[in-house]
Amino acid sequence: MDSASPKDALFDAIALMGKAFASPRRLELIDLLAQGSRSVEELASASGQSNANTSQHLQALHAAGLVTRRRDGLRVRYSLAGDDVLALWLALREASAARLAEVRRAAREYLGDEVEAIGRDELVARMARGDVVLVDVRPAEEFEAGHIEGARSIPIEELKRRLDELPGGREVVAYCRGPFCAYAHEAVRTLRAEGRSARRLEEGWPEWRLSNEEAPA
Repeated sequence: MDSASPKDALFDAIALMGKAFASPRRLELIDLLAQGSRSVEELASASGQSNANTSQHLQALHAAGLVTRRRDGLRVRYSLAGDDVLALWLALREASAARLAEVRRAAREYLGDEVEAIGRDELVARMARGDVVLVDVRPAEEFEAGHIEGARSIPIEELKRRLDELPGGREVVAYCRGPFCAYAHEAVRTLRAEGRSARRLEEGWPEWRLSNEEAPA
C-alpha cells in the first residue's frame, strides 16, 4: 500500500535536522554560533578545523535549516537560524548530560575538578546589591556580540595580568559559553590561587539571553 509513503516522507524530512546534529564537529560549530555570528574562517580557527571541513559542516547545517548565512564583503557569515534552534541545542546538551554517563564522565575529564558555582537568581540579587563583580572570560569578539548586562570583559588569557582591574573585597563571578566551557572553571581556579573569592555562573551567555527573552514582560 502507498498510504504510508506520505508519513514516511514526513518523518524522513524531520530526520534531516536530526542527522545534522549527528556530528561532534557540527555540534561544536552550533555551540560557537550560540555566542554570535561568525565567518567560516573564524569558526575554523575557533574549532581547530580546516576551512574546507568547516564549510562542509556549515553547508549541512544550512541544508537542515539550523543556520542562516549572509555575505559580509568577501566573507560569508553564519548565524543560528533562530532562538528555537538555540533552545533545541541547549535541550540536547542538557538531556545528554542528565541521561548519559559518558557525557558526565567526558565533562569531568575535560573540565577538571568541579569549582563552586552560583545560580542565576542569587547572581541577580547580588548584582543589585553591588557586592559582586561579574566577569565574562570569553574571547572579546564574543563579548561584543552579546553579554550579560553589567559584566566586564576579561578574556581568560588576559586574566592574570589584569587582576588589578578587579576591585578587592568583592566576590568575582566568571561566566563563559555554558556549563561545558572550561574558561570559567579556569578563571575560578586562577582567582582563588591569587587569594580572591570566586565562583562560576552555572550557565553561560546563551542560556542567560534565551531565558531573559522568554521571561514574561
